Amino acid sequence: MPYYHLYELNHAAMSPVRAIADMTRLYFQNPLNPMAHTEYGRSVAAGCEVLERVTRRYSKPAFGLKETTVSGVKVPVTEDIVWSSPFCNMIHFDRDTDRGKDDPKILVVAPMSGHYATLLRGTVEELLPRADVYVTDWIDARMVPLSDGKFDLDDYIDYIISMLQFLGPDTHVLGVCQPSVPVLAAVAVMESRDDPDVPASMTLMGGPIDTRVAPTAVNDLAMDKGIEWFKRNVVVKVPFPHAGCMRDVYPGFLQLTGFMSMNLDRHMTAHKDFFQDLVKNDGDGAEKHRDFYDEYLAVMDLTAEFYLQTVEAVFIEHSLPMGTLMHDGTLVDCSKIRRTALLTVEGEKDDITGRGQTKAAHALCNNIPDAMKVHYEQPNVGHYGVFNGSRWRSEICPRVMDFIQSNRAGKKSSTAKPETPPVKATPEPAAKAVVKPAAKTGKKVDPLAKILLSSPRGVSDDLKAINGVGPKLEATLNEAGIFHFWQIASLTAEQIQELDDKLNLRGRLLRNGWIEQAQKLSEAVS
Repeated sequence: MPYYHLYELNHAAMSPVRAIADMTRLYFQNPLNPMAHTEYGRSVAAGCEVLERVTRRYSKPAFGLKETTVSGVKVPVTEDIVWSSPFCNMIHFDRDTDRGKDDPKILVVAPMSGHYATLLRGTVEELLPRADVYVTDWIDARMVPLSDGKFDLDDYIDYIISMLQFLGPDTHVLGVCQPSVPVLAAVAVMESRDDPDVPASMTLMGGPIDTRVAPTAVNDLAMDKGIEWFKRNVVVKVPFPHAGCMRDVYPGFLQLTGFMSMNLDRHMTAHKDFFQDLVKNDGDGAEKHRDFYDEYLAVMDLTAEFYLQTVEAVFIEHSLPMGTLMHDGTLVDCSKIRRTALLTVEGEKDDITGRGQTKAAHALCNNIPDAMKVHYEQPNVGHYGVFNGSRWRSEICPRVMDFIQSNRAGKKSSTAKPETPPVKATPEPAAKAVVKPAAKTGKKVDPLAKILLSSPRGVSDDLKAINGVGPKLEATLNEAGIFHFWQIASLTAEQIQELDDKLNLRGRLLRNGWIEQAQKLSEAVS
């Protein structure tokens, strides 16, 4: 019996069990039931919830990003589908405000490797305050009728090109994980055609550009098995009654099995801890588990032609780094790329995309000026930490935004940038704004003019590290022109008073010892 039919049969057979488990859980959680307040009752309810959750099919999650903060002000956010095709929608996260109208346009290309685009919720959430964000929302292949035709790697590249042309010039593209290869190929194709809508910059994060470098277990599997094994063992037809009935796919449940088998002990421990949190009435711990697995266990099917072509071209034949990748009968030549700046980001502990695989893009794009190429490796993070979590928010995203701002159309720097992380500004005299002496016109000279900046020098410091500075106040300071610890550390008494009056700080700058804190923090980042 084909895998897909067996999976559907098993899911249907477990439906009554799930219903009984859910009903039992509700019975033992009812506050009117005396056993609900005992350890026995909580244990039964916890066991039923674990059983129901590990046997259910998880639907596509929602992004749920209803608001963001722009220039220190909370504004509503709405999701609009602005470009659509049978296999993908492009979602625009529209910020309902006149603020930030000059923010850069960023197209975030989400992975089409099993999980939905909502896996990048944290990525989008951190970009929204600083950019006009668009995201590729790939559609589950089992929901696409066979009459809508095929979808392979060539189509993926064409989709990216079409979306970039839709968004127009001065767009920045960010490829997360698997899309790094088609994003790089799409930009190379656009450059070879002298397309005026070629993106101003591309950021490739944890992507398998050259899997010959530091191969991982994922890479070894593809090399060991060969493409014929994948054709025989993982490609099945979508069964009735799904809309994509009879379409050849690599099903999501097989992908999920592969994901979980790589760290099976960790997932078993997580579910054991979830059970114990429920018994102990630890709502926070249980809710974190639900949030993570609601996302992680929601998977989609991929078209067989796209999956097989990707495995063969990227993981077996290494077509892009070998210079043999073809797109619609034409060779993809990354050396054609000249106008698009390149940033690559890797995680030190990435066990899915090995260290150096993404950085390999720099050697391929040998005609991009050195001033427009940067590589950054984030210490102590794995694959998912590159685009989600605290390190993404505090370390990686600020660097990405700094790179994008530095390479906007008409604003590209002529200063050479090494392939190392951007260096934060220090309190050296040469780093401060240079102000010409004021003409003697009788007008009062603003004492803050010597310290305020129109934009950060390098990467902005995390001003929230100063006791008493929260996200809102940090945004207010940034809007006023303060981005670095050294600016605060070097404030004079006159400037402190002026800043206090200007931002209505009510003396908290001196009261909370900002100057002393900033001096220590400035030394730490120097």
